[in-house]
Amino acid sequence: MPSAVDPPADTVGLPTGSPLAIVGNAPGTGHVGSAVDAAACVVRFNNAPGFGGPTGRRVTHLALVNRGGQTREWLADRHFLERPVVREAQAFILPYPMLPLAQNVPEPICWTREIASLLRPLGRPIHILPQALHGRAHALLAARTQGSPNPSTGFLVTLALLLDRPAQARPADAYGFGFAGWPGHPWAAERAWFAAAEASGRIRLHPPEG
Repeated sequence: MPSAVDPPADTVGLPTGSPLAIVGNAPGTGHVGSAVDAAACVVRFNNAPGFGGPTGRRVTHLALVNRGGQTREWLADRHFLERPVVREAQAFILPYPMLPLAQNVPEPICWTREIASLLRPLGRPIHILPQALHGRAHALLAARTQGSPNPSTGFLVTLALLLDRPAQARPADAYGFGFAGWPGHPWAAERAWFAAAEASGRIRLHPPEG
């Protein structure tokens, strides 16, 4: 039985319906708010730039990175729960499995327990993507790059959404994916996977302007 501190790792409850909008954070996403807000499910990421403005006003699921310095900054912000995108989210997705305490020393990198405890009083579902999904992500990206790939949050969440999505569902719409940012992620491999998913009719990409 999971404790109140260690939430269960599962993908049950992730949106599978249509239409589905997945809104990334790349600059130049453009004024896509009307199309995004028309979707039955809207998944956003982290600080969700453009929320409440050009990228729309709806969010059903908010994915929050649960490792590293960004999470530590949120935990130190006593107004984090008052942010509009956090207030409006109906559920949260934490993309990284929770590290055992013995592996989270001497310098903590995993903040899953802490961010889950911060969010729990809101009374909304918290989904932690399981280790098995990460294994699948690594295998998919390793075929397209060298070394051991470190998938981005956007890739992990999109993969989780598509794996559970009915084959007959209309393509998910992906906005604001620029495939650039922190150099530790295999952006070229992720771009190639998204292109293949689009070619197979699983996703429809709306590239950022410029």
